[in-house]
Amino acid sequence: MKQGGKWAALAAGLGLSLMLSAPVLAQQKPSEIKIGIATFTSGAASVFGVPGKQAAELLADRINKKGGLQGVPVKLYFIDEGAGAETLTNEYRRLVENEKVDVTMAAISSGSCVNLAPLAEDLKMLNLLWDCGTQRIFEEGKHRYNYRSQANATPEMMAALLYLLKKKPDFKTIAVVNQDYAWGRDSWELFSAALKKLKPDVQVVAELFPKLGAPDFSAEISRLLAARPDVILSTSWGGDLDTFVRQANQRGLFRMSTFVLPLAESSLQRLAGELPDGVIVGARGDHYFLHPEYKDDADFKSFVEEFKQRTGSYPIYPAFHMAQAFAALEAAYDKAAAANGGAFPDREKVVDAMSGLQFRGYGRPITIRPDNQGLEAQLIGVTRTTSEYPFPIIDDIMIFDAETIMAPPGKNSLEWIQELDASFLETPAKEYKHGK
Repeated sequence: MKQGGKWAALAAGLGLSLMLSAPVLAQQKPSEIKIGIATFTSGAASVFGVPGKQAAELLADRINKKGGLQGVPVKLYFIDEGAGAETLTNEYRRLVENEKVDVTMAAISSGSCVNLAPLAEDLKMLNLLWDCGTQRIFEEGKHRYNYRSQANATPEMMAALLYLLKKKPDFKTIAVVNQDYAWGRDSWELFSAALKKLKPDVQVVAELFPKLGAPDFSAEISRLLAARPDVILSTSWGGDLDTFVRQANQRGLFRMSTFVLPLAESSLQRLAGELPDGVIVGARGDHYFLHPEYKDDADFKSFVEEFKQRTGSYPIYPAFHMAQAFAALEAAYDKAAAANGGAFPDREKVVDAMSGLQFRGYGRPITIRPDNQGLEAQLIGVTRTTSEYPFPIIDDIMIFDAETIMAPPGKNSLEWIQELDASFLETPAKEYKHGK
């Protein structure tokens, strides 16, 4: 072989070697990162799900304008939770197997999450539980591919109960009106178990579980008017909560009882004057467009203003939860790339980065615990009418740190609640008055 031929053969061999080793050294950047999102875009729950979708579109636009995730633009694919469990499962599988999405954000309904989380594990698909609340997901099994970028039901219910006991400690009777599915049952089980431990003399006079999506609550309201409870709890949400509040208000139920509505921040703008003052409302996290700690923050104000400009409404907690999911994903890609020597990470490296991840949406910072559960502060207060807005604002706010009001990793929430004593009533919270 001539000398030139030898050099050519050597060069070709080296080139082939480099080509074969390149994927080992670095994941080639894809043309886009595909994100599959489950939310309600139809049915009564769409009043809750559509703002989440709108927030996702806004956030994707923002990410792409600044260059994407690690230099790669994102593309969104939506599936409708309102289509039913079987269709949703089939659509989720289609996103993974046919559309080849890189990550999913699923879902709103606790029932949806119970169904989809095992499927995500089977498909080895990174899934961010962006809104569902049931605590059972991570307390009843270990997961590699599922992570929750917000709180679960336990701190949400404990914050509501603590606020009630701090503000109205002398009530004697309580009733519940919750949607009849995983969230409604689980949230009441947590709330009632803690109530029995902390105030065992309270009598439960009615436990009502109307069907999810019920259009008429006249039977439940009649029962409540007859029982005359001091406190009425409802962890219902979306169109169900709106309908219940309107019908209860028309029949004078709010004049008789103190209402505790831990998810009602999402309904304030829609209900406007139909929700009277003095109702205890929560935000499923520290989510509020007038967040007392961040309302003057430039980034926070920009998000609120752009969302309002795009949609005509202020962002509600589904929008803020979606922002947290995107913030978690962005932080995970950054962390994974840093651990990969600056090279674009593959999915497994992004999954690895989720453990112990720290990030912040538009509330207090969040950490993913070793059990894949997010630590999220809880904001709760009471409705107050002002001249500033055509709907009630939240006043007399308390914000609780997540660690103080939820079961630690590896501990079942109901078992943890049984260990509570009177000292739990002294759990500290930062307090804020509107306008101060």
